[in-house]
Amino acid sequence: MNNDSSSRIVLALRKWISAAAPGAKLPSTRSLVAEYQASPVTVQKALQTLTAQGLVESRPGVGTFVRAVRTARPADYGWQTAALGAPPSALPSQSGTMRDVPNSVMPFHSGYPDRELLPERLVRAALTRAARGDAALSRPPAAGMPELQQWFAQELGSATPAGVSPPTPSDVIVLPGSQSGLSSIFRALVGTGQPLLMESPTYWGAILAAAQTGVRVVPVPSGPDGPDPVALDRAFEETGARAFYAQPNYANPTGAQWAPGRGEEVLEVVRRHGAFLVEDDWAHDFGITSNPVPVATRDDSGHVIYVRSLTKSVSTAIRVAAVIARGPARERILAHRAAESMYVSGLLQAAALDVVTQPGWQTHLRSLRQQLQSRRDLLVTSVREHVPQAHIELLPKGGLNLWLRMPDGTDLPRLTRDCEDAGVMIAAGTEWFPAEPAGPFVRLNYSGPNPGAYPEGARIIGEALARNGSR
Repeated sequence: MNNDSSSRIVLALRKWISAAAPGAKLPSTRSLVAEYQASPVTVQKALQTLTAQGLVESRPGVGTFVRAVRTARPADYGWQTAALGAPPSALPSQSGTMRDVPNSVMPFHSGYPDRELLPERLVRAALTRAARGDAALSRPPAAGMPELQQWFAQELGSATPAGVSPPTPSDVIVLPGSQSGLSSIFRALVGTGQPLLMESPTYWGAILAAAQTGVRVVPVPSGPDGPDPVALDRAFEETGARAFYAQPNYANPTGAQWAPGRGEEVLEVVRRHGAFLVEDDWAHDFGITSNPVPVATRDDSGHVIYVRSLTKSVSTAIRVAAVIARGPARERILAHRAAESMYVSGLLQAAALDVVTQPGWQTHLRSLRQQLQSRRDLLVTSVREHVPQAHIELLPKGGLNLWLRMPDGTDLPRLTRDCEDAGVMIAAGTEWFPAEPAGPFVRLNYSGPNPGAYPEGARIIGEALARNGSR
């Protein structure tokens, strides 16, 4: 008998099995040979196929039986309820901006630039060289590789005006991404239960870090020109806070850059209250029509805790950032970092340093500026044409995002759901507010893939918004 005969027997037995009860015994091999007029080898081959498919099981010396369907016993984790107890506070869930989506979906919700905006050639070459060097096998110092510390200090120092002492490499602590750095800063400088002033709206990751460390967030309204120094002064006075978290350049989500002179005004308020300004310079490499000037360049007395990230501009796979702090504050932050992660991968540090010290890095940044401008302008034009009901708060001078104010009464959950059903992911602005949202906002990322589809994506958003109040 050939394979066709074996397949014929398998099909016949599958029908028999489907009608039989679990555990029923199949006819003997001799009976099957006689019934199907097949050789014993062909029958055995058919039974082996059914066994491999999980339909029957052989019990040596007893026979072959229909296999009972086995269901996994549900795991019982109820004991953990008592072991863990009530959580100290309700932690925000992971941001919707981190959701992975199919290639067919337009990801306006993402917080990261598209791969084609990254210096891929530099990154691959840097990782290859780093893998061949000592960094692949050795443990770096807890505060970071001295050469990388030097680079971070030199970058900030090059923008420091005369009369202000620039930072030194020993002021730098290398971080495995700025997110963990914010947690350490809040824990070291603020402390559980203590107030932390924070721009509103602001980076959802900072809100999450504050919740995880148990600090009490006090929102300070911030507009296109930055926070009002008078309102900030009042918040310090009323709360007794000793730290203010802010993004002076190309804030996430609004794209705002503080007005000229606002940094000095805020710094004066911070000094008067003997407090810290935690400056998050996440978008330092994403200037479009302006250049970022960190507030940290005007301070040498340790009031500014400066956070600088390379993750989004170099590669999302190279999570490297740094905090520049002076005095005892730096030692407290380092103690928390060392206790949490001991040190940052030397391989990643070496690769990051390699990329930013190559001549091609500056060439890449110049090209990146042009690409971001064309993408931003295309998305702005598309929104104005297809979503005229949405108000663009400002035309960002840098960063990756466009912040839209939707009409009052917009049902944001429904809008995001309808857009997703139509193949467009948007980010509802709710998660960027430390307290209640100031209105229905949406954040769109203009650094995502396939900018040619931006007009179509905006059209889908406009149609979903038009239907939003129809039921």
